[in-house]
Amino acid sequence: MIIFAAMGKVAEKYTEDSVRSLDWKEHIRMRPGMYIGKLGDGASQDDGIYVLIKEILDNSIDEFVMGHGKTIEILIEEQRVRIRDYGRGIPLGSLIDCVSKINTGAKYDSKVFKKAVGLNGVGSKVVNALSANFEIQSIREGKTKIVQFERGEMIRDEKIKKETEEADGTIVTLIPDNEVFGNFHFIHEYMENMLWNYVFLNNGLTIKYNDQRFYAKNGLHDLLVKNINGNGGLLFPIVHIKEADLEFAFSHSSKQYGEEYYSFVNGQHTTQGGTHLTAFKEAIVKTVREFFNKDFDTSDVRSSILAAISIKVQEPIFESQTKTKLGSQLMEPDGMTVRNYVTDIVKRNLDNYLHRNPETAEALYKKILQSEKERKELAGIKKLARESVKKVSLHNKKLRDCRAHYNTNDERGLESTLFITEGDSASGSITKARDVITQAVFSLKGKPLNCFGLSKKIVYQNEEFNLLQSALNIDEDLDNLRYNNVVIATDADVDGMHIRLLLLTFFLQFYPDLVKTGHVKILQTPLFRVRNKKKTFYCYTEKERVNAIKKLGSNPEITRFKGLGEISPGEFSNFIGKNIRLDPVLLKSSSSIKEMLTFYMGKNTPDRQIFIINNLRVEEDEVEKDLVA
Repeated sequence: MIIFAAMGKVAEKYTEDSVRSLDWKEHIRMRPGMYIGKLGDGASQDDGIYVLIKEILDNSIDEFVMGHGKTIEILIEEQRVRIRDYGRGIPLGSLIDCVSKINTGAKYDSKVFKKAVGLNGVGSKVVNALSANFEIQSIREGKTKIVQFERGEMIRDEKIKKETEEADGTIVTLIPDNEVFGNFHFIHEYMENMLWNYVFLNNGLTIKYNDQRFYAKNGLHDLLVKNINGNGGLLFPIVHIKEADLEFAFSHSSKQYGEEYYSFVNGQHTTQGGTHLTAFKEAIVKTVREFFNKDFDTSDVRSSILAAISIKVQEPIFESQTKTKLGSQLMEPDGMTVRNYVTDIVKRNLDNYLHRNPETAEALYKKILQSEKERKELAGIKKLARESVKKVSLHNKKLRDCRAHYNTNDERGLESTLFITEGDSASGSITKARDVITQAVFSLKGKPLNCFGLSKKIVYQNEEFNLLQSALNIDEDLDNLRYNNVVIATDADVDGMHIRLLLLTFFLQFYPDLVKTGHVKILQTPLFRVRNKKKTFYCYTEKERVNAIKKLGSNPEITRFKGLGEISPGEFSNFIGKNIRLDPVLLKSSSSIKEMLTFYMGKNTPDRQIFIINNLRVEEDEVEKDLVA
C-alpha cells in the first residue's frame, strides 16, 4: 500500500520497523541541544563546552554547600579538562551508574542535597556522552575506584582499591568530542568569569584554576565591585542585603545607560532571569515609590542600575536543562510564591536601609529626577524616530531579517545572528549565502558616526543608529534582544577596522551590557585562497598560507581577498556555516570603558599618534622567507 502525503509526495511506510528505541548516550549525542543548549566552538560564553564544565562543577559546588570540601581544583591544558573536588566522593558501588545511567543520582533525596542545582540526574551523563574521553575517580573513606569512557562507551572499569592516602573527593578528566563541537577552544576570560561567579556566591570557597586563585569574602557586593570599572563609578555606596535564602546588591552608575543585572539560583547563573529577577525588579520600583511617596516611572527608577540577586530554592524548576531561566512559582516546601518571598524581603530591608542612610536616599532621589528629565527630553525625539522606523520597516533595505529570534521560544533562537556589514557588495554576498532561518543582515551605507561623548539623543536622531537599535530591539533593555549573536562583519583593512571601532564605540557608549554579556562578536573571514586543480585551502593568517603552499607543492593559485565583497556567495557559505569563526569582544574587569573610549575615540590626537608610532609592527613576508628556507 502506498500512503500519499498532503502535498502529493510519497511518504514512507509507518510500521513497527519505523519505531526506534535509543539508549541513553545515543539520544544525547543525537539531540545534544536538548541537554546543553547550543554547541558552538567556545567563542560564546554559553557554548556547550562551558556547559559541560559547569555540569561537573555544579556537583562539586553542591558538595561544598552541604559542608564538604572547601577547595576545587581545575586544570585546562588545550582541550583537556581536569576537575578535582574534596567532597564526600561518589559511593564507589554507584560510580558507573551515576555517570552512565539516566535519572540516577542522590539529589532526588532532598535530605542529602538541599537546594542543589543538579536535580534531574542528567548532567554528568551528558558530559560523559559528549566527551571523546571521560574518566572519573572517586575517593571515599580510604578506598578509590576509576572508570573510563569514550563517547559514553565504558573502556575501563578498575576494581575498588582498598588502600589510598588521597583525600576524599571526586576527580573528573574529560576531553569534549571534536565530532560534536568541531575545532573548539576554551577562552580563559569566559572561564574566569564563570569561576568568579561561583566564589561570589559561595563565601569560603576557594577555586584554583591553572595558576590562578579565586576567592571572595563579601558575596554579591564583591561581584558588583568587580564589574564597576566599566560603568564609570557609582552614585552611592552599594546596597547589600542578605536574609535567609535571598541575597541582593545594587547601586546606580553615573555613566551607564540601560540596566545591568546578574541573577543566580542555587549558584546557577540564570542569564535569562526568571521569576526571581522579575520579582526583584518590581520590588525595587515599588519600594522606592512608596519611600518617596511619588509615582515614579519604572524606567526612571531602574535606568543605569547595576544589580545582582541570588536566591536558593528547594527543587527549582528551570525552563531548560541548561538552567538559564527560573520558572518556579513557589518556594518549596512552605508554599510561598517566589514573587511574594522576594518582594517581602526586598521591600522591608530596602525601606529600612533608605531610612537609615539618608545620603543614599538623597542620591537615589536626584538620580531618578535626572532620569525623568532626560526621558522627557528624549520623548519627542523617540516618537519621531519610532514613526520613522515604522515607515521604513515594510521596505527596509538595510535589514534582511531571519525567522528565528533570541527573544522567542523558537528552539533555534540561540543560533540567531545579525551580521552588520559595510556596503551593498559585502551584504549581498552574505545575504545570498546565509541561513535564512537563523541569520539576518544589516547593511551600513558607509562609516557610521563617531558617537563618543554624545548624548543618547544621537541614537534616535541618526537614522542608521536608530534603525540598528530598532532591529536589535534594545531600546529599553536587553530582555527583548532579537539576536543572540551581533556580528560585526567588515573588511580586514584599515577602513574595515575603523568601522569596527565606530560600531564598538556605539555599543559601549549606549549599550555596554550587550558587549559585557558576550553578544557582540567579530567575523573572521579568510585573507587568502590557495588552490590547485585538486584541493582548495582558505587561509586566515600568513602562517596558514605558508602551510597551504607547502601542502599543494609548486605553483598553486593564490588569491588575496581584499574585501568581503570579493568573496562569492558560494564561497561565503563556507565561512558563515558550521565552520564560522567568531572572535568575541571581551572586556577585562580592569578596563574602564570611559577611559578606553576617551583614548581611542576622543580628541587626544597627539597621544594616539605617539601610541601608534611606538606600537608599529613591520610584518616580514613569511611566505618568501619560508620558501627560501
